[in-house]
Amino acid sequence: MEQNTKHALVTGGTSGIGWELAKLLAKDGYNIILVARGEEGLEKSQKELEQTYSISVETISKDLFYAGNAFELVDEIKAKGITIDILVNDAGQGLYGEFKDTDIQRELAIVQLNISSLLVLTKAFLQDMVARGDGKILNLASIAGKLPGPLQAVYHGTKAFVHSFTEAIRSETKDSGVTITSLLPGATDTDFFHKAGMEQSKVVQAGQLADPAEVAKDGYNALMSGDDMVVSGFKNKVQVGMSNILPDSTVADRLKKQQEPVDKK
Repeated sequence: MEQNTKHALVTGGTSGIGWELAKLLAKDGYNIILVARGEEGLEKSQKELEQTYSISVETISKDLFYAGNAFELVDEIKAKGITIDILVNDAGQGLYGEFKDTDIQRELAIVQLNISSLLVLTKAFLQDMVARGDGKILNLASIAGKLPGPLQAVYHGTKAFVHSFTEAIRSETKDSGVTITSLLPGATDTDFFHKAGMEQSKVVQAGQLADPAEVAKDGYNALMSGDDMVVSGFKNKVQVGMSNILPDSTVADRLKKQQEPVDKK
């Protein structure tokens, strides 16, 4: 059997949307480099992917909340002599609560993870891709980036950055042979809400969360087609469409009601 030579790097690749994207990439014959914080999750994911698909999996435990770790990750991959054909920047977190009350250090770490680490990885591997004239990047934005988000102000702000940044560098590199795609999911059934401390919010309690496998499929199809962006899910498309018509203040007030705790009067 011919040895696979294509490689995809997936951050946050052991759970949620990242894990589903890793499986789709493996199914299509990409060797996977999985990046996450937990060694146990990495080992379990590596074993499952290698047993299910005829590919190899490298795992790297790296906490991208900390400045400098993204640079270390780039150095480790390049030291292995691996060419990244597809980069998936999936890792991201949020924090629930009114900005005046939330932990600023936690929020600065979220900015580091959602923005700074994504910038480092994108620049490093985009430069290589442009030099080769080939490659694909998928950045996990969110419909949150299209909507002002009371009770998740920093998260929504970071995702607005990710989407705008992705569209901008796509334009810069449109004749390079490289495609860059922005995936905009809505509320999805992952551990995001637990990590953000928002299990009691109305959006979670309503139980109408998207299947991460379906979100990943939408993102993967857009990535492979070279599309600039995809909003996953019909209701999310409608919500984004409405946000383009309504004043930002109205959108923010509506979203606040959706994200308030269920017991709030």
